[in-house]
Amino acid sequence: MNNNETQGPGNNPNQPAQPNQPNQKPNGKRRFNIMWIYAILAIVLIGLNFLGRDAVTPQEEIDQGKLIEMLKKGEIGKIELVNREDAEVYLNQKGLSVYFPEVIPNSDGFTATPNYTYKIGSLDRFEEMVENAQQEVSNPVYITNVRRNNWMSDIIGWIIPLVLIVVFYIILMRGMGRNMGGGAGSIFSIGKSRAQLYDKNSSSVNVTFKDVAGLEEAKVEIMEVVDFLKNPEKYTKLGGKIPKGVLLVGPPGTGKTLLAKSVAGEANVPFFSLSGSDFVEMFVGVGASRVRDLFSNAKSKAPCIIFIDEIDAIGRARGKSAITGGNDERESTLNQLLTEMDGFGTNSGVIVLAATNRADILDKALLRAGRFDRQIYVELPDIVGRKEIFEVHMRGLKLGKDVDKDFLAKQTPGFSGADIANVCNEAALMAARKGKEEIDKQDFLDAVDRIIGGLEKKNKIITPEEKKVIAFHEAGHATTSWLLQYAHPLVKVTIVPRGNSLGAAWYLPEERQITTKEQMYHEMIATLGGRAAEQVIFGQISTGALSDLEKVTKQAFAMVTYYGLDDEIGNISYYDSTGQQDYNLTKPYSEKTAETIDKEVSKLIEKAYQEAISILTDHREGLTQLATKLVEEEVIFGEDLERIFGKRPWNNSEDEKLKDAALKAAESRSENQPENESQNA
Repeated sequence: MNNNETQGPGNNPNQPAQPNQPNQKPNGKRRFNIMWIYAILAIVLIGLNFLGRDAVTPQEEIDQGKLIEMLKKGEIGKIELVNREDAEVYLNQKGLSVYFPEVIPNSDGFTATPNYTYKIGSLDRFEEMVENAQQEVSNPVYITNVRRNNWMSDIIGWIIPLVLIVVFYIILMRGMGRNMGGGAGSIFSIGKSRAQLYDKNSSSVNVTFKDVAGLEEAKVEIMEVVDFLKNPEKYTKLGGKIPKGVLLVGPPGTGKTLLAKSVAGEANVPFFSLSGSDFVEMFVGVGASRVRDLFSNAKSKAPCIIFIDEIDAIGRARGKSAITGGNDERESTLNQLLTEMDGFGTNSGVIVLAATNRADILDKALLRAGRFDRQIYVELPDIVGRKEIFEVHMRGLKLGKDVDKDFLAKQTPGFSGADIANVCNEAALMAARKGKEEIDKQDFLDAVDRIIGGLEKKNKIITPEEKKVIAFHEAGHATTSWLLQYAHPLVKVTIVPRGNSLGAAWYLPEERQITTKEQMYHEMIATLGGRAAEQVIFGQISTGALSDLEKVTKQAFAMVTYYGLDDEIGNISYYDSTGQQDYNLTKPYSEKTAETIDKEVSKLIEKAYQEAISILTDHREGLTQLATKLVEEEVIFGEDLERIFGKRPWNNSEDEKLKDAALKAAESRSENQPENESQNA
């Protein structure tokens, strides 16, 4: 579980030298910069703009009043209406002598270019204005309509959009090709596989089996697959066949992907890695095409390993959703995957390694032997595994002398490998925030509290009355858990708000493999101890027990309907491990049975609540002392409960001895591990 999973590209002597400049190719040649295209287009547009203009200086535009005055005086020789939009005015000899005396007219009496221009609005009004202005003129001027085409502007008008479309298409294709790992025109390779290939010369994966801790059983299974690829004769001489698929199943954060990375780092065969969502595309048939391309590449490099992370993205059971039809893209992808893994043409030498935390929704055809021959359950680590994981993640940390890995392993029950990695990182950040030179024990405890309860909110405004209610609520939890035999022992209680809660309590649960009815019942009593304390002390209850009621209701319902722990319902379980019950509109029991279930759940919860009230009533004085101390100090520990109520008579020292023995065995195993690994090598 090493966080340093990447190396610089220059660390591998087998790789080609990387370019020194960002615009330089690996072979030393300079890359083509697309900004040159933009510069050339800008220069062309500016040049065409100048070429499209007239070579002469633009003419002066006159207003309506001056035009009428010139018409009345007979100074205008002709008026040309260009494209029924612009009027070009040519002066006669009289007008030129008045306004342009230095200009010499042509043989026809006019200049080569118009002397003035006039923007017309309405054509009818313009003709009427010209006619009215020349009523007293002996030789009036008539308007001449001229149609003139600007070929350069027309050419620019349809060339520029075409050029922009071509440039946009090139840029789009280059971008899509870059995203798909190809060059220009990679839109045609949309059906190609997106798997990343790692081989023995790759330096991007440096995780080995030494970096995987707390997963000894899973490592044995995975190491056997790697050993099969390295030494196939060892198994084939006895008639054994290479397994076709290995499925890693477990809760999030337990190290499934890390195991796959260790396989990529240990196996000396090509390793294809991709996610299940990489097959999914909006285009129908693309997923199946990518599956075919993936296995085609894998067969060409066999023996090799294909790792599909989060395979439930494409391996969901078929036909359960009524919304999607028979042409569902995911179903087509899954069908192709089933065919490639174990169809008519068998892929020899290709092992499929997949990971998921939702094995219950996978298709049965995908899970059968012949496709996934092995299912490895990667569970949450036990106390020994947690200590090994702490050792892995503490390698690069500067630890204080008071840091005890055995203690931290006991304080983090139910933590996954990812949670433990987060604890180590949070502890380092907290120590750095306080300016410490080393990470001490308290930093790790604060990190555990931060992850479990959330961030402290000391500035949250709480009235003294609310603070008192919260203190008695948390003291009720602590008291009932301390006085019940099978309830989890208390570690710490605080009334400092954390996250969305106004108070929090930390317990040290026992790591059980099975739980009895009495143990679950005691846990329910301890959970209802907060509300019971409010009832005993204040004579009224509040809304602060919402999360407690939710937890108790789910637990009581599970006892009655799932585990068969109710006398009225009997030894019947309505639990569906396949997950198909979620898609049914009806319950698996009758209406009469549903009424009985509701009645028994309510009876069980009410019985636990009354017993919690009875316990707190008998120990009201100790409850008050504990709550008062909690109001004053805001934090109390298990030692405070031991001082008030005495030692718990049910502390099982044998369990502690077994835990210590397991931790010592783990230490001896870790000390001998390098020797064994060298022998295996």
